[in-house]
Amino acid sequence: MRLLYLSPVGTLGGAERVLLTAVRGVLRERPGAVVRVVVLADGPLAGAVRDIGAEVEVIALPADFAALGDSSRPGGRTAAALRSLHRLPALAQFVARLRDRIAKFAPNLVHSNGIKTHLLSPFVVPKRVPLVWHAHDFYGSRPVAGWLLRRARARVKAVVAISNAVAADVRAVLPGVPVRVVPNAIDISRFCQGAGDGPELDRLAGVLVAPTGTLRVGLVATYARWKGHLTVLDAAARLGADAPELRVRWYVVGGPIYQTPAQFTPAELREAVAARGLGDRVAFVPFQTDTASVYRALDVVVHASTAPEPFGLTIAEAMACGRAVVVSAAGGATELFTDGVDALGFEPGNVNQLSSVVCRLARNPDLRAQLSLAARHAAAARFDALDYGAKLWGVYGVVVMRRRPTGEPPERDEGVRV
Repeated sequence: MRLLYLSPVGTLGGAERVLLTAVRGVLRERPGAVVRVVVLADGPLAGAVRDIGAEVEVIALPADFAALGDSSRPGGRTAAALRSLHRLPALAQFVARLRDRIAKFAPNLVHSNGIKTHLLSPFVVPKRVPLVWHAHDFYGSRPVAGWLLRRARARVKAVVAISNAVAADVRAVLPGVPVRVVPNAIDISRFCQGAGDGPELDRLAGVLVAPTGTLRVGLVATYARWKGHLTVLDAAARLGADAPELRVRWYVVGGPIYQTPAQFTPAELREAVAARGLGDRVAFVPFQTDTASVYRALDVVVHASTAPEPFGLTIAEAMACGRAVVVSAAGGATELFTDGVDALGFEPGNVNQLSSVVCRLARNPDLRAQLSLAARHAAAARFDALDYGAKLWGVYGVVVMRRRPTGEPPERDEGVRV
């Protein structure tokens, strides 16, 4: 079996970490498979693929087209598209090269891991080769991409959706395409409980080590504007005003790793901190590849997305590390936890609720300990990557061999459920 994965970016965001889990899982399940990942931009993903024993090839998408996306700020998409028109010959050359490289690899199946590669796939994947799309996003919230994907879906044999919420959205946007729900998974031996090094987190941020007894609260996310950075900063200011006696330091961990205007710049976030008078109560930690050690260095991990989250990989990872997790409860994120048992939820964008929940955790170490134990237990039961490869091979078997999932009647196509 020869499997080809397509990634539109070379960075290591959530979708790319899922891709690595997929490659590792399918190789574990079928050691004889030949797996290659084609990445459309250079970056740390290529090295990470090599490290797990798969082939990798970087074929760079012209920069003007790499920056296009529905997530751009209003007006930005049109301007970017107009700027890209003169590069159409370069895009045509890129497509021809990508098509040639895929044909020479001669895959039995192609698995696309992002919207840009979804849209390219009908033009570069040989017609006889089955095509699978991995849905990490709500396509219905991306009007241009949704319209294009609907018109490109004819060749798609199955869509892998990362949550039931995403699956429902995909079925609405791509009618007639079989959708299989395969929840994201993590290496729970790597994301595990253990002593955290809070002072090291302070050193990474370039700030003085916090006094003993300081509660460390962190947001671990790309600088995407919808990830809730401003909600977190507003909550930090509110908590400081309402409970100035509490020792709390807030950490913003990550960076603008994607090439779109929909990301905050570091300068914008630092200006937001200054405007709220937060001073040394907020520390910035640059993007870290070892996120497990970051989670363990925090007492509370906040997920603060202001829009419904397709899944929320940071939630699963932080739970597996046995941290008290606060979740913006919408979309696929609601499928990952039981409120009040293994994490605490709040209304997306509700600054007062987030401040109140963090205050409650700051005043109640016993509650943090209870959530920690329950979170680890839940994560081990729900997110273990050991069976992820088998789930994907189940999808591939349906697509390539046209086998129905075990026990599934002919007319049903939902597949694995969360």
